[in-house]
Amino acid sequence: MGYKTREWRGSMRVTLDYNNMTEAALGDKGFSDKKLRSYAAKAKEAFDYVKENRGKDELYMGWTELPYNQDEIVADILATAKTVRKKFECFVVLGIGGSALGPIMAFNALCHLHYNDLPKYKRKGPKFYVEDNVDPVRMRDLLDVIDPTKTCFNVISKSGATSETMTQYLIILDLLQKAGVSVKDNVIFTTDAKKGNLKKISDELGGIKSYVLPDGVGGRFSQLCPVGLLPAAVLGIDIKGLLAGAAYMDGLCKTPTIGKNPALACAVLQIAAMEEGKNVGVMMPYSDNLKFLADWYCQLWAESLGKNVRLDGTPCNVGQTPVKSLGVTDQHSQVQLYTEGPYDKVVTFLSLKKYGCEMPIPHGCENIPDVAFLGGHTMEELIQAENAATAYALTKAGRLNYTLWIPELNAFTLGQLLFLFELQTAYAGAMLNIDTFNQPGVEEGKKATFALLGKAGYEEKKKELDQKGEKNEKYIV
Repeated sequence: MGYKTREWRGSMRVTLDYNNMTEAALGDKGFSDKKLRSYAAKAKEAFDYVKENRGKDELYMGWTELPYNQDEIVADILATAKTVRKKFECFVVLGIGGSALGPIMAFNALCHLHYNDLPKYKRKGPKFYVEDNVDPVRMRDLLDVIDPTKTCFNVISKSGATSETMTQYLIILDLLQKAGVSVKDNVIFTTDAKKGNLKKISDELGGIKSYVLPDGVGGRFSQLCPVGLLPAAVLGIDIKGLLAGAAYMDGLCKTPTIGKNPALACAVLQIAAMEEGKNVGVMMPYSDNLKFLADWYCQLWAESLGKNVRLDGTPCNVGQTPVKSLGVTDQHSQVQLYTEGPYDKVVTFLSLKKYGCEMPIPHGCENIPDVAFLGGHTMEELIQAENAATAYALTKAGRLNYTLWIPELNAFTLGQLLFLFELQTAYAGAMLNIDTFNQPGVEEGKKATFALLGKAGYEEKKKELDQKGEKNEKYIV
């Protein structure tokens, strides 16, 4: 494969251009070299923290080693994926959070945008669906378009106690049992190696094909482990290329120097912006294939950095709100706010140097100058021009923005992007002195849900909810 040659890897390198974050481009709205240098010590501390704790499961930093320690797992996944493609008409992921966002993101990034609508001989694999919610209409509508007996279901939950995922599983289990189909024939688990409800279910049923969600890998950092690799392999995505790209980016980030480590530079730029009140981070890919990468990033950034206590126990309320935007689409909806609204945003552009095709624009309407000028160009030229124009307009208005340049979109460059964002997030969390890898703010809602549904052990929480008081009709219109 091409990613094994140094020349090809170099040609596929993702690069960071942060000129439009500097005073040279923005005047007093941008950062001076002196300002950026002032973060050097803090950046090195963050770099050293991540470096020293790589691979430590107890700190949920096992994700750092995923590009290097999965050769046997990858071989097994590829063999399983081959069987799934031959045997099933559909492949459905049952999961939520990172267990769903990662597979959706990779599917959208590296497969045909109308993959499920293609004839089977063009797809070369099963139709693909991800059930990442418990909206009953969503489940009903899925069951209208699949035959469960001809579908492989990948149930993803480390604990096997994720209410949403296990609700989906119970519905599918019931359908398979009523159809006389063995669960072992149509279900694959991705879960804990030794404990949890899915492990118990597997043991009771005589061993369901299972993959391990490693101890040191949280859900939002799990795309490069079996959580994301199995669905990707079923779709025919080059998972070795994904991991190779991640390893390549890791290699580019081996220095604590901001000007030579793209992930560290991104972290510093965002932290510096946050400290000046830029509390909204906009991710704006100029590619429909990268639309759901922005969704994936939003979870990674929000759940990792939104914290109210530092590692030393002191209270804080930190974090930057991530917003997803799509170029060119959202030039016609959101960019007005970004150029003329509050100075509270940083825009990250994901820009392709080469698209999967050019799509020529024919000549026509020659008597209408507003239309005729487009003829002879390509859609690739148009979207790239609009990308450059939006960056220019933001810069002219004194708005912070930077660009990650992607030579072309493939498994190798996507792997680079994923690892860059994961490292960026780890560095930023270390600079904020928070636990980047926990999510205590999610737990209260889970507990309240359990109480409302009568789960044993949550009786006191139910009492608390019951005592919260009646709604005041005064405030209901």
